[in-house]
Amino acid sequence: MATLLRMPEVAAGATEAVLSEWLVKENDPFRAGDPIAVIETDKASVELAAEEDATILRALVPGGSSVEVGSPMAVLGADGEEVADLDRVLADLGVADAPAPAPAPARRDVPEPTPAPAPEPVPAENTRRIFISPLARKLLKEAGLTPEQVPGTGPNGRITRRDVAQAIAVARRQNATLPAPTAPSPAGATAQPAAGGGFQEIPHSRLRRAVAARLTESKRTVPHFYLKRAARVDELLTLRQRLNEVSPHKISVNDLVLRAVAVAHQEVPEANVVWTEDALRQFDSVDIAVAIASERGLVTPVLRDVGKAAPSAIAAQVRSFARAADEGSLRQSDLEGGSISVTNLGMYGVDEFSAIINPPHAAILAVGAAAEIPVVVDGAVGVATQVSLVLSVDHRAIDGALAARWMAALVRVLEEPLRLLA
Repeated sequence: MATLLRMPEVAAGATEAVLSEWLVKENDPFRAGDPIAVIETDKASVELAAEEDATILRALVPGGSSVEVGSPMAVLGADGEEVADLDRVLADLGVADAPAPAPAPARRDVPEPTPAPAPEPVPAENTRRIFISPLARKLLKEAGLTPEQVPGTGPNGRITRRDVAQAIAVARRQNATLPAPTAPSPAGATAQPAAGGGFQEIPHSRLRRAVAARLTESKRTVPHFYLKRAARVDELLTLRQRLNEVSPHKISVNDLVLRAVAVAHQEVPEANVVWTEDALRQFDSVDIAVAIASERGLVTPVLRDVGKAAPSAIAAQVRSFARAADEGSLRQSDLEGGSISVTNLGMYGVDEFSAIINPPHAAILAVGAAAEIPVVVDGAVGVATQVSLVLSVDHRAIDGALAARWMAALVRVLEEPLRLLA
């Protein structure tokens, strides 16, 4: 029996979202749990998974369209179901005037790149189901290749980024004019002449626009203030080395910082809050967002109940989020919740920086690089490894004295790292 696939409420309170692309074609069967579409929200691109085995009888909305929550996107039928009069079915479902899917509007004044000759297709049956992440699909498109030309080595034959890289490398060897995969030209980019030199205009992605809008609104409406502290982390680095000797997952300094933030929240629970128009909302568990610079843009997935998590479990979850962010498979629920974010640029050699609060969080901790510096202890000069910490705080939710107490707790935990294992 035919049913309607409607735009889900992928973000709490959202009234619309963008159907970025369909991952299955009309009349192609799919199974429960298969990704069938990519939906873009104000935080990330997420894959919409099928709730049951079915097939798309007709797509009602083309890729790239903004769709209201609850509006129909496609007509679904059972695998192998044939409908003689689909327009009649649409009328019975209350979508009598639904138009057939229109092609996405063509870009104007932007010449499309001519794809280079592709390598010979990989032999495959016409009925082969192709599983591929949005990122891998995008890289193939930029290289002038199609998923049908790439054998997948992942689960159920899923095409991975490694498969894509190998296919592009083969194509480059066959045709030296194919764009290099390490520096693909962004879709829609066009060189423009300018006085004194050339430049490129790279159209904003929806994710980039959403991040820009959210952070601009944060600086405009959230009264920021900043606290700076430094922590000696020699003992923390020693503990990390010992943990990595026995841990099933490699633990980074940032994983230990996340654990330290959770301990600080447990010691100063008044800081585990967010501002709402009616009241302060104080949380029982410690949920922390971690900034990840993915292939698709900046995302901040949320680690749950970090106060009860071992460092190795934190490390495993962060890496899982990083892989999902690169593949575009983060769920909206992964991006919601928490009261504080942690962003770390220490791996890039940045000594110190301040970050913009990620609403609705009440704070964000910016972590710099660890560096050896001269210190004076009991009148003697020595050398210690120190890391710079800058806390950006929402003054509506947290006052200066409270933020200072929280920072003192964080520094104490980092300098006495056995507290992380208590």
